[in-house]
Amino acid sequence: MPLKLNYQLMKPSDVNATLDRMADEILQANDNRPVVLIGIQRRGVPMARRIAIRMAEKTQREPQIGTLDINLYRDDLSTTGPKPVVNKMEIGFDVTDKNIILVDDVLYTGRTIRAALDALFDHGRPSRVQLLVLIDRGHRELPIEARYVGRAVETTDQEIIEVKFQEIDQMEKVLLVEKVAAPAFSICGFPVRAPSSSTSFTQKATWKMSLAPK
Repeated sequence: MPLKLNYQLMKPSDVNATLDRMADEILQANDNRPVVLIGIQRRGVPMARRIAIRMAEKTQREPQIGTLDINLYRDDLSTTGPKPVVNKMEIGFDVTDKNIILVDDVLYTGRTIRAALDALFDHGRPSRVQLLVLIDRGHRELPIEARYVGRAVETTDQEIIEVKFQEIDQMEKVLLVEKVAAPAFSICGFPVRAPSSSTSFTQKATWKMSLAPK
């Protein structure tokens, strides 16, 4: 489905300023006690690494960092395909009794975070788990809230938050885009809509044949 850009929520300087602020908030909220940052694949990982660097600059003590892939822990595996991709999981330490901060780019329904918690507790029992997100877009389906929020944005179900980081996307920005229907055109005065990307091969072939000159 085509996407329409509504507006740019953050430019590179906004992202950097927000991560600086959240690093300060973590230090203040935890009284400079050690914390462990665990980034949720994919864009939660560079966020965690950047925040760890900022915390180290302020305290001369860099927090431990881990990465967590949750593809196999979702409660709706059908949406990830019959063979979900398993990215490398790196938690090279015991999380038991640790003060954990989960890091993700966008908080939406809460199902991703619930799945991340399931995965995390498979590795041990932390003393505390907090959540940090760059964007909270609302529409929660589970009672999950972030302790640290870069920016709260009101959205509709048709809108999507796109976070772009230099480490992954070779660009730096946060966009609010909207799903729009494929453009329609008319044949003999009757509206015809182009097939979407989810349309089957047979349906597409039939649609093309209907446009062929008779």
